[in-house]
Amino acid sequence: MTTSTGGFDRVKALKEFDDTKAGVKGLVDSGITTIPAIFRHPHLHHDLSPAASHLSIPTVDLSLPRSTVIDHIVSASKQWGFFQVVNHGIPLSAIENTISAIRSFHELPADVRSQHYTRERVGGVSYSSNLDLFRARAASWRDTVQIHMGPVRPEVDRIPAVCRAETLAWDEHAKEIAREVMGMMCEGLGLDTRRMEEMSCLEDRLMVCHYYAPCPEPDRTFGIVDHTDAAVLTVLIQDMIGGLQVKKEEDGKEVWVDVKPIPGALVINVGELLQIISNDIYKSAGHRVVANSHQDARVSIAIFYNPGKRGESDLYGPLPELISSEKGAFYQNFTISEYMGAFISKELRSKTLVEQFKL
Repeated sequence: MTTSTGGFDRVKALKEFDDTKAGVKGLVDSGITTIPAIFRHPHLHHDLSPAASHLSIPTVDLSLPRSTVIDHIVSASKQWGFFQVVNHGIPLSAIENTISAIRSFHELPADVRSQHYTRERVGGVSYSSNLDLFRARAASWRDTVQIHMGPVRPEVDRIPAVCRAETLAWDEHAKEIAREVMGMMCEGLGLDTRRMEEMSCLEDRLMVCHYYAPCPEPDRTFGIVDHTDAAVLTVLIQDMIGGLQVKKEEDGKEVWVDVKPIPGALVINVGELLQIISNDIYKSAGHRVVANSHQDARVSIAIFYNPGKRGESDLYGPLPELISSEKGAFYQNFTISEYMGAFISKELRSKTLVEQFKL
């Protein structure tokens, strides 16, 4: 990251923004009509080609026969790395209440919100703008609440009261769907249904609650830059604003595909750790969020599922059952501390963990 260019002290500008503790929402509330320089992504117009309108990510109906659902999940995980699930049994009200509660927190008065602002997850909870603010080449137009739901429960009193009950309840709802989907993903690989659960892949759960305020110059920044998730699995809910896009290769070219909001649907995607565990059978896909050009803010809530077993003897890599003389292991084994250390050391847009751990 460049410290200064042409008299512009970027580090100072980043610190001044962070010190307001009001986030992007504070900038919007101030009435700005142009975005500050720290948010401007150079050459962005080259990256914002229209989404491929003739494509859409798969939708999996969980009410269909189990064998059919498994086939659909396996196909989506191999071809897209993303899919939406419907008829999952979670009441629509539970999803809407969680989204509404996160929106309510981010729209509290700045002096109330700022009391929670910190870059450290104190007691498992934090609220800040841009998790990689001081590492990224350009900031993105979003604020975030993070709650580390497991394996150790967060200090509940540190979760903002306006969204406390809803986020705790959502963690329980989403965990059951993650368990069900992981089980079917295992069956699709010819493994025991509980294989990933026994590896503790449901235990470490990080809930990340994003607020994308309306942006006065949406063609000059992103909501979130192109990246892949480090996790085993991600389960996400979103409101009806839209903006999430998935990268897909078509006819030898990369195109972007909108993840169109479906009322009550859950968006599920394969993380890089699952790509490694599956020995490249399931694929992790790049995705991003375009800056919000709507009048209303966009809210999305993702839960990242990772192994809870993190001792020096707990090694992760391609599952032995998926390695044969015909198809050897594509990745080395590693500890989660090695894996997450590689993730944290980089800015969001440069996550290439599958490349880093390839044999």
